[in-house]
Amino acid sequence: MEELIRLQKFIASAGICSRRKAEELISAGKVKVNGEKITELGTKINPDADKVEVNGEIIGNGGKKYYIMLNKPAGYITTTSDTHGRKTVIELVKDINARIYPVGRLDADTEGLLLLTNDGDFANAVIHPSKRHVKTYIAEVKGLPQLEAIKMLKRGVDIGEYITKPAQVELLKGTSSSSTLKIGITEGKKRQVRLMCETIGHPVLALKRVEIGPIVLGNLPKGKWRHLRKEEIDRLCSK
Repeated sequence: MEELIRLQKFIASAGICSRRKAEELISAGKVKVNGEKITELGTKINPDADKVEVNGEIIGNGGKKYYIMLNKPAGYITTTSDTHGRKTVIELVKDINARIYPVGRLDADTEGLLLLTNDGDFANAVIHPSKRHVKTYIAEVKGLPQLEAIKMLKRGVDIGEYITKPAQVELLKGTSSSSTLKIGITEGKKRQVRLMCETIGHPVLALKRVEIGPIVLGNLPKGKWRHLRKEEIDRLCSK
Protein backbone atom coordinates (compact mmCIF):
# COMPACT_ATOMS: atom_id res chain seq x y z
CA MET A 1 0.00 0.00 0.00
CA GLU A 2 1.34 3.42 -0.93
CA GLU A 3 2.14 5.68 2.03
CA LEU A 4 0.68 9.17 1.70
CA ILE A 5 1.99 12.16 3.63
CA ARG A 6 0.80 15.73 4.01
CA LEU A 7 2.14 18.08 1.36
CA GLN A 8 3.51 20.61 3.85
CA LYS A 9 5.46 17.87 5.66
CA PHE A 10 7.00 16.73 2.38
CA ILE A 11 8.09 20.27 1.48
CA ALA A 12 9.65 20.78 4.90
CA SER A 13 11.44 17.42 4.82
CA ALA A 14 12.93 18.39 1.45
CA GLY A 15 14.66 21.29 3.20
CA ILE A 16 12.79 24.01 1.32
CA CYS A 17 11.46 25.76 4.42
CA SER A 18 9.76 25.12 7.75
CA ARG A 19 6.42 23.33 7.82
CA ARG A 20 4.63 26.53 8.81
CA LYS A 21 6.19 28.41 5.89
CA ALA A 22 5.22 25.50 3.61
CA GLU A 23 1.61 25.92 4.70
CA GLU A 24 1.80 29.62 3.80
CA LEU A 25 3.19 28.76 0.35
CA ILE A 26 0.39 26.26 -0.25
CA SER A 27 -2.29 28.72 0.83
CA ALA A 28 -0.77 31.37 -1.46
CA GLY A 29 -0.99 29.06 -4.48
CA LYS A 30 2.81 28.70 -4.82
CA VAL A 31 2.76 24.89 -4.85
CA LYS A 32 1.81 22.47 -7.61
CA VAL A 33 1.43 18.69 -7.53
CA ASN A 34 1.65 16.95 -10.88
CA GLY A 35 1.13 20.31 -12.57
CA GLU A 36 -1.99 21.21 -10.58
CA LYS A 37 -2.00 24.18 -8.20
CA ILE A 38 -2.78 23.08 -4.64
CA THR A 39 -4.18 25.39 -1.97
CA GLU A 40 -5.77 22.87 0.40
CA LEU A 41 -3.59 22.30 3.48
CA GLY A 42 -4.96 18.80 4.08
CA THR A 43 -3.71 17.53 0.73
CA LYS A 44 -1.72 14.30 0.89
CA ILE A 45 0.74 13.05 -1.71
CA ASN A 46 2.68 9.93 -2.60
CA PRO A 47 6.31 11.03 -2.10
CA ASP A 48 7.57 8.21 -4.32
CA ALA A 49 5.44 9.10 -7.33
CA ASP A 50 4.04 12.64 -7.26
CA LYS A 51 5.94 15.58 -8.77
CA VAL A 52 5.96 18.61 -6.48
CA GLU A 53 6.84 22.16 -7.55
CA VAL A 54 7.45 25.07 -5.18
CA ASN A 55 7.63 28.51 -6.79
CA GLY A 56 8.20 26.78 -10.11
CA GLU A 57 11.09 24.64 -8.89
CA ILE A 58 10.69 20.87 -9.01
CA ILE A 59 11.84 19.41 -5.71
CA GLY A 60 11.55 15.81 -6.87
CA ASN A 61 10.24 13.01 -4.75
CA GLY A 62 11.28 11.89 -1.32
CA GLY A 63 11.71 8.23 -2.15
CA LYS A 64 15.51 8.17 -2.01
CA LYS A 65 17.39 9.98 0.71
CA TYR A 66 20.98 11.12 0.36
CA TYR A 67 23.53 11.63 3.13
CA ILE A 68 26.81 13.00 1.85
CA MET A 69 30.18 14.04 3.28
CA LEU A 70 32.16 16.63 1.31
CA ASN A 71 35.69 17.91 1.86
CA LYS A 72 34.97 21.53 0.98
CA PRO A 73 37.81 23.56 -0.54
CA ALA A 74 38.22 27.25 0.24
CA GLY A 75 36.48 29.59 -2.20
CA TYR A 76 33.13 27.79 -2.33
CA ILE A 77 30.06 29.18 -0.57
CA THR A 78 27.75 26.96 1.44
CA THR A 79 24.49 27.51 -0.46
CA THR A 80 22.61 25.74 -3.22
CA SER A 81 22.82 28.72 -5.61
CA ASP A 82 24.24 32.24 -5.78
CA THR A 83 22.94 35.29 -7.65
CA HIS A 84 26.45 36.78 -7.78
CA GLY A 85 27.93 33.90 -9.73
CA ARG A 86 30.15 32.62 -6.94
CA LYS A 87 31.06 28.93 -6.77
CA THR A 88 28.77 26.83 -4.55
CA VAL A 89 29.38 23.50 -2.83
CA ILE A 90 26.59 21.94 -4.90
CA GLU A 91 28.82 22.22 -7.96
CA LEU A 92 31.20 19.73 -6.35
CA VAL A 93 28.62 16.98 -5.81
CA LYS A 94 27.90 15.32 -9.14
CA ASP A 95 25.57 12.51 -10.25
CA ILE A 96 22.98 13.06 -7.51
CA ASN A 97 19.48 13.11 -8.99
CA ALA A 98 17.90 15.03 -6.12
CA ARG A 99 17.80 18.49 -4.60
CA ILE A 100 20.40 18.28 -1.84
CA TYR A 101 21.44 21.12 0.42
CA PRO A 102 24.13 21.80 3.05
CA VAL A 103 23.56 20.90 6.69
CA GLY A 104 24.75 24.00 8.51
CA ARG A 105 27.47 26.10 6.93
CA LEU A 106 31.16 26.76 6.47
CA ASP A 107 32.57 30.17 5.60
CA ALA A 108 33.77 30.56 2.03
CA ASP A 109 37.39 30.75 3.19
CA THR A 110 37.10 27.71 5.48
CA GLU A 111 37.85 24.19 4.29
CA GLY A 112 36.85 20.76 5.46
CA LEU A 113 33.95 18.60 6.51
CA LEU A 114 30.50 19.57 5.26
CA LEU A 115 27.39 17.37 5.26
CA LEU A 116 24.71 17.56 2.56
CA THR A 117 21.33 15.84 2.40
CA ASN A 118 17.78 15.95 1.07
CA ASP A 119 16.38 14.66 4.38
CA GLY A 120 15.06 17.48 6.54
CA ASP A 121 14.66 15.26 9.59
CA PHE A 122 18.33 14.24 9.35
CA ALA A 123 19.44 17.87 8.95
CA ASN A 124 17.45 18.91 12.00
CA ALA A 125 18.89 16.02 14.02
CA VAL A 126 22.42 17.14 13.19
CA ILE A 127 22.10 20.86 13.85
CA HIS A 128 19.55 20.91 16.68
CA PRO A 129 21.14 22.46 19.81
CA SER A 130 19.93 19.57 21.98
CA LYS A 131 22.30 17.20 20.17
CA ARG A 132 25.36 19.27 21.16
CA HIS A 133 27.51 17.67 18.48
CA VAL A 134 31.08 18.92 18.87
CA LYS A 135 32.41 20.48 15.66
CA THR A 136 36.19 20.20 15.62
CA TYR A 137 38.48 22.53 13.67
CA ILE A 138 42.19 22.72 12.96
CA ALA A 139 43.16 26.39 13.02
CA GLU A 140 46.50 27.81 11.96
CA VAL A 141 46.81 31.10 13.82
CA LYS A 142 49.27 33.96 13.88
CA GLY A 143 51.80 33.89 16.69
CA LEU A 144 52.05 31.57 19.68
CA PRO A 145 49.07 31.66 22.10
CA GLN A 146 50.12 31.58 25.73
CA LEU A 147 48.43 29.41 28.36
CA GLU A 148 46.15 32.21 29.57
CA ALA A 149 44.87 32.87 26.03
CA ILE A 150 44.02 29.20 25.60
CA LYS A 151 42.27 29.21 28.98
CA MET A 152 40.16 32.14 27.78
CA LEU A 153 38.93 30.09 24.81
CA LYS A 154 38.19 27.17 27.12
CA ARG A 155 36.13 29.40 29.41
CA GLY A 156 34.31 31.31 26.66
CA VAL A 157 35.05 34.70 25.10
CA ASP A 158 33.03 37.73 24.03
CA ILE A 159 32.97 37.79 20.21
CA GLY A 160 30.64 40.79 19.97
CA GLU A 161 27.21 40.70 21.60
CA TYR A 162 27.74 37.03 22.33
CA ILE A 163 29.85 35.08 24.81
CA THR A 164 30.84 31.68 23.48
CA LYS A 165 30.29 28.51 25.43
CA PRO A 166 33.38 26.75 26.80
CA ALA A 167 35.45 25.23 23.98
CA GLN A 168 37.78 22.27 23.74
CA VAL A 169 41.22 23.67 22.85
CA GLU A 170 44.58 21.99 22.33
CA LEU A 171 47.84 23.53 21.13
CA LEU A 172 49.20 21.02 18.60
CA LYS A 173 52.35 22.91 17.65
CA GLY A 174 53.62 26.46 17.69
CA THR A 175 56.37 28.92 16.93
CA SER A 176 56.66 32.65 17.41
CA SER A 177 55.32 33.20 13.88
CA SER A 178 52.39 30.74 13.73
CA SER A 179 50.73 27.95 15.68
CA THR A 180 48.21 25.16 15.13
CA LEU A 181 45.22 24.82 17.44
CA LYS A 182 42.62 22.07 17.65
CA ILE A 183 39.32 23.71 18.65
CA GLY A 184 36.02 21.98 19.41
CA ILE A 185 32.77 23.94 19.76
CA THR A 186 29.11 22.97 20.11
CA GLU A 187 27.77 26.18 18.62
CA GLY A 188 27.68 27.50 15.08
CA LYS A 189 27.77 31.27 15.14
CA LYS A 190 28.91 32.99 11.95
CA ARG A 191 32.72 32.97 11.71
CA GLN A 192 32.81 31.88 15.34
CA VAL A 193 36.23 30.22 15.46
CA ARG A 194 37.83 33.10 13.57
CA LEU A 195 36.27 35.64 15.94
CA MET A 196 37.33 33.62 18.97
CA CYS A 197 40.95 33.59 17.81
CA GLU A 198 40.89 37.28 16.93
CA THR A 199 39.59 38.02 20.43
CA ILE A 200 42.65 36.45 22.06
CA GLY A 201 44.97 38.29 19.66
CA HIS A 202 45.85 35.40 17.35
CA PRO A 203 43.94 35.78 14.07
CA VAL A 204 43.31 32.72 11.91
CA LEU A 205 45.57 32.17 8.92
CA ALA A 206 43.87 28.97 7.73
CA LEU A 207 40.90 26.98 9.05
CA LYS A 208 39.65 23.46 8.40
CA ARG A 209 36.76 21.53 9.99
CA VAL A 210 37.71 17.89 10.55
CA GLU A 211 34.90 16.43 12.67
CA ILE A 212 31.16 16.80 13.31
CA GLY A 213 30.28 14.70 16.33
CA PRO A 214 31.20 11.09 15.44
CA ILE A 215 31.82 11.91 11.77
CA VAL A 216 35.51 12.27 10.90
CA LEU A 217 36.76 13.77 7.62
CA GLY A 218 39.75 11.43 7.54
CA ASN A 219 41.72 11.24 4.29
CA LEU A 220 38.90 12.25 1.93
CA PRO A 221 40.63 14.37 -0.76
CA LYS A 222 39.84 18.07 -0.99
CA GLY A 223 36.90 18.73 -3.31
CA LYS A 224 35.73 15.09 -3.18
CA TRP A 225 32.67 13.55 -1.53
CA ARG A 226 31.28 10.21 -0.44
CA HIS A 227 28.03 8.80 0.92
CA LEU A 228 27.81 8.45 4.68
CA ARG A 229 27.70 4.88 5.92
CA LYS A 230 24.59 3.67 7.72
CA GLU A 231 26.41 3.43 11.05
CA GLU A 232 27.59 7.03 10.68
CA ILE A 233 24.04 8.24 10.05
CA ASP A 234 22.73 6.23 12.99
CA ARG A 235 25.40 7.60 15.34
CA LEU A 236 24.68 11.20 14.31
CA CYS A 237 20.95 10.84 14.83
CA SER A 238 20.91 8.70 17.95
CA LYS A 239 22.74 11.04 20.32
